[in-house]
This record gives sequence, structure tokens and C-alpha cells, in this order.
Amino acid sequence: MKVDFADGRLDRLETDADFDAGYPPAVVGAFRRRMQQIRSAPDERVFYALKSLHFEKLKGALSGERSMRLNDQWRLIVEMTDTGEEKAIVVLRIEDYH
Repeated sequence: MKVDFADGRLDRLETDADFDAGYPPAVVGAFRRRMQQIRSAPDERVFYALKSLHFEKLKGALSGERSMRLNDQWRLIVEMTDTGEEKAIVVLRIEDYH
């Protein structure tokens, strides 16, 4: 799946081993593992099949966005796009749900 980032810091967080963007080490590790899963997925059906991700559409002001779990406290907020040729995911932000 094609991946784009709304924030360059998240792009750097995925690739730069020395950069933590101010997040706890457990969140950084979970983010990097989640990005590997996202990049290897052909489409979002894989995310729905993995119940541990808690992949879900958001409602209200966040309509159009989706979240997936990084751990019990942190979520990765993404947006799905379809260019016709290829499905893509835009990584928007990491949120503390508590």
C-alpha cells in the first residue's frame, strides 16, 4: 500500500532510528511496527481482519479519518485514499486517547 505523511516528523519517525518526535519509546516502537504492517498490506481489509488493531472509522468532526491502535493509550490516525490505480493511506497524526 502506498503511504503518504501529512506531517514530515512522522515520516522521519519511521526512518530515523535516533528521532523520537517527543513520543515515549514504546509508542515509537509500536508506530514503526504498525508502519511495516501498513506498507505490506494490499488494502484496508487486512486492517479490519486484524482485530487487535481496532481499525475503525471516526465520527463527528473527525469523519473521514480512521484510527488504529498503537497500544492501550495511543492511536494512529489515518485517512484512506483511492487514486483508481492504487489504494493509499495518509498518516495524519499520533493521538493520546487518554
